Amino acid sequence: MSNPKKEVLLKIEGLKIQGFTDDVWIDIIKGVDLILHRGEVMGLIGESGAGKSTIGAAAMGYARDGTRIAEGSIEFDGMELTTATQVERRALRGSRIAYVAQSAAASFNPAHKIIDQHTEGPLQYRLRKRMEAQEDAMDLYQRLRLPNPREIGFRYPHQVSGGQLQRAMTAMAMSCRPDLIIFDEPTTALDVTTQIEVLAAIRDIVDQFNTAAIYITHDLAVVAQMADTIKVLLKGEEVEEAATEEMLEAPKKDYTKSLWAVRSFQRPQKARPADGSEAVISVKGVDAAYTGGAKVLDDVSFDVCAGMTVAVVGESGSGKSTTARVITGLLPPSKGEVLFKGEALPPSFRDRSRDQLRQAQMIYQMADTALNPKVRISDVIGRPAEFYSGLTGAALKQRVDELLDLIELEPSQYYNRYPPELSGGQKQRIGIARALAAEPAFIICDEVTSALDQLVAEGILKLLDRLQRDLDLAYMFITHDLATVRSIADEVVVMKNGQVVEQGPKDEMFRPPHHPYTDLLLSSVPEMDPNWLTTLLEERGVDNIGEAARTGQRAP
Repeated sequence: MSNPKKEVLLKIEGLKIQGFTDDVWIDIIKGVDLILHRGEVMGLIGESGAGKSTIGAAAMGYARDGTRIAEGSIEFDGMELTTATQVERRALRGSRIAYVAQSAAASFNPAHKIIDQHTEGPLQYRLRKRMEAQEDAMDLYQRLRLPNPREIGFRYPHQVSGGQLQRAMTAMAMSCRPDLIIFDEPTTALDVTTQIEVLAAIRDIVDQFNTAAIYITHDLAVVAQMADTIKVLLKGEEVEEAATEEMLEAPKKDYTKSLWAVRSFQRPQKARPADGSEAVISVKGVDAAYTGGAKVLDDVSFDVCAGMTVAVVGESGSGKSTTARVITGLLPPSKGEVLFKGEALPPSFRDRSRDQLRQAQMIYQMADTALNPKVRISDVIGRPAEFYSGLTGAALKQRVDELLDLIELEPSQYYNRYPPELSGGQKQRIGIARALAAEPAFIICDEVTSALDQLVAEGILKLLDRLQRDLDLAYMFITHDLATVRSIADEVVVMKNGQVVEQGPKDEMFRPPHHPYTDLLLSSVPEMDPNWLTTLLEERGVDNIGEAARTGQRAP
């Protein structure tokens, strides 16, 4: 979209990017144009493999490993990046162009404190002295509503939650006050209430410092709150571009209309077995604390029955993943117990039998970091089958082939491939197959769709539903996405500050009256309305966009 009233900051013309595969270069970005003005936000949307992140990287003059910028022009504030020297491009990155990645856990150095990594940019570019950079970091932490903003930066990345780490990375990107920020799915790991605070703070900083942004996301409701214009991509080509309101109200292309219509899957709610049979997993009055720390779980209790899905929802730090750690024996409870089909499990996984261990498996949120990139798919899936079932040779290969068939991937095409050769959705399917290889009765699905675009996520939910029906599996579904809860859950457990504040059948949980905290979660789900976030903040008594992040105001 053209805007003559604002200065053009980034201009991309005829961009072609190629990837090297099977000994040949093939086009993956096929002649895309883009114009971005100072202070404007452009949303890039499209399914997995559309080229969103590749274009975001190209805006910094960067081509990912195995790719090259083959044709076209990338002009940033008058500088042609395709012909600039490596030194010139590096001087821009981090100072005038910043990047916020999707996975904060994979982006931070685990050996260094958060604030030391934050201040590295301002010190390197001599924008601030160390103490000034640290004070600025604390101010940004407060804007992004991180807890204990004057202290949290002195922790290591593993000592904060995933949502807190994502906000810390957003603050780090803003440390040099760049002209352009590339946001690559920055809120996919965040719960809905935290997401609102981060989105509000991002909008405030963009407005306050006249910063331009490219906002890459698969969440259409989020991009509606953030972008002035939206560009839709498919397989490396532009489908259409329009102002946000125009795009939401009247998309012109069939593909764009199909994106607007996704997440139609919603299976009927199942009731607990009428025969009163024992739950597969029962959590009974569990308290838990980490070494030397305060209590993180307080009297947590719920059941998961065979063939049913219990969704556990709540904000970052509410205790969802900690509960999963207790169930799997990674964190022994200080009080209470976990039962498998009525029998108490040893508190620590070290004391559990091999059969007890195999009964509870996990599928992780970030398939990129959950799969060893140097191990073939056949070994990723085969090792648990060998460990738990003793399979070797031809029997093991047959079992791996069966598991690949179960997750709807052709064995002959995927058996000898490596994780980096797969798409995000395919990697998540491999994670599912790895869990199934142990032949468990119970699977913990930890945010398994949050990193996926909506079309791919729907396919994963349908796959999990079919596997549950075929194998009579019990699922604990940890999620912050209430659309996912509506799609697949039978019962819902709402957690806050390590406690269960409400639980019951899904249909009842989505009908008022709600517990005030449940009502807060439901009211915080973004809607396909560009004015939704502004209206919500006004209803909650916030006068400007950033005030929510600075004060932490929430619905009563």
